[in-house]
Amino acid sequence: MSTREQYSGKVTPVGNSKGVRLDAAFFKAHPEFSGEVRATVVGEGQVLLSTKASGRRRPSAEDPVMLGFLRFLEKQIAEHPELVEPADKAQLKRIAKLVEGVE
Repeated sequence: MSTREQYSGKVTPVGNSKGVRLDAAFFKAHPEFSGEVRATVVGEGQVLLSTKASGRRRPSAEDPVMLGFLRFLEKQIAEHPELVEPADKAQLKRIAKLVEGVE
């Protein structure tokens, strides 16, 4: 896919709860969202919607936010390989300092 997909939706009452209705085009383009889903708030006004893959167990340590970022990164690299630059020693040192003490 060459552009970011966006679909319209609306919050609507569903019994005693609320639900999010999305365009039918979303479900036609992404049939994997026909079952159980999880919404993860990633920032103010931002949510990551994920689904359980049928027939496949996900590892419990899987992070949906990181997976979303990695998919975005993969797409950017595929679409704009000219923007990929090798990390230099100074950048690697800055990264090491940022993650110091992180397991």
